[in-house]
This record gives sequence, structure tokens and C-alpha cells, in this order.
Amino acid sequence: MEVALMIPCYIDVFYPQVGIATLELLERLGVDVVYPREQTCCGQPMANSGCYEEARATEEHCARVFGSFKYIVTPSGSCTHHIRNKFTAGADSPEKDNLTRNTYDLVEFLHDVLKVREFPWATFEHKVALHTSCSAIRGLNMASMTERVHDPVFSKPKALLLQLVEFDRVDECCGFGGTFSATEEAVAAKMGYDKLAFMQKASPDYIVSSDMSCLMHLQGCARRQKQDIPFLHIAEILNGV
Repeated sequence: MEVALMIPCYIDVFYPQVGIATLELLERLGVDVVYPREQTCCGQPMANSGCYEEARATEEHCARVFGSFKYIVTPSGSCTHHIRNKFTAGADSPEKDNLTRNTYDLVEFLHDVLKVREFPWATFEHKVALHTSCSAIRGLNMASMTERVHDPVFSKPKALLLQLVEFDRVDECCGFGGTFSATEEAVAAKMGYDKLAFMQKASPDYIVSSDMSCLMHLQGCARRQKQDIPFLHIAEILNGV
């Protein structure tokens, strides 16, 4: 199986180890990974800010780069959500249609396509507080929503991890929200502090997510509060950090 690996621009710049872990994990699972070197950004930051015209060229370039692949995998629920559900700035094309249909978050791809449930090389004997992003929950249906009280309870990321701790308000937003955390920094920070407080009551050893953008925000909040807790992307654990 051939997969095109899409590495979000913020991971490429700030967290390259997450991109490397994603590549190594997919290769461990027998996937033939292609990394298109001409890839840049999916256009999400501009689109989230309402800069529709500014996002057009970036989205069209993304469609040209990835539009011929059957599977496109990225370690980011928010980028996947943007491409699948909000990729409207660029002109319609067969490549754009293919990209929006065939882009998967890494967890989705492992859980739904490869149907992997065991990672024998990954021994991680630590308690984990799992944060699943708003984009992953409400945009990609990767976990159940607490406000939908009659729906079955499920979590695709949880199905891939062991040693999870439970905490209150598990699907509450961390406050990142892309450019929201820059334009409404006080609100975003307070939401981050609240999320950390719920997690810390469960005494985790690590805070983990499939969205590094959320972890970047939470890590910044933790540092400002002088909390000494490590953060990892789920790909790093499943690859055997």
C-alpha cells in the first residue's frame, strides 16, 4: 500500500521528531511511504482567520501535490478536518476532489484502514492523559461527544493506547483553536489552564494527543505555570519512543 505523507508546517518547523515518528511507524507497519518534497501548507491558518482569498493559492498547490494519491496521511486532526470539510478556497478540480476524499489523520488511518490494535515494539509503562482535539472529535468523529448523551461512547485514539487515566470534561477545548489563541490570547490561556487542571488531578506521567498544535498550546500554558510534565504526540508512543 502506497501512502503520501503530509507533514503539517508547524510540525516540520517546531516538532520534526513527530514527523519522523509518523514515517517510521508507517514503515514498521509495511506501508510504502512517499514524501512529496514540494509540499508546503494546507491553507488552514489563512482559512481559519477568514482570509479566503489568501488561502486559495496554498490550497490549490496542496491539491496539485497530493491529488494523485489514493491515501494521504497526516499526524494532525485539524489539518485533516480542514482538508476534508473546509477546503473551499481553491478552484474545483479532480485533484482537489481526490485529496478531500482520501486524506486521513494518522489515528484514523491506523484504526479504520489498517485496523491495527497492537504495537509490540512500543513499550510505554507510563500513565497517559489523552487529549483529543475539537477537530478530531467534532470534525472527524474520532471520539464520542459528551453532549450527545444517547450516542455510544467510543474513542479511536484510546483503542490504540494503554495506561490511560480518566479526567473530567475530557472533550472540552484546550483553547488553542489556531489563530484564536493569538487573537484572543487571554481566553485561550484560561481555557488551557483549565484543561491542564482537569488532567493534573488524574496524576498522569505524560499528556498525549494526536494533535501537536493543541499540545503546543498546552505545553506553553504548563511552562507559564511552571508545571513539569512532558508532552508527546501519539505517533511517538506507538513508534516506541
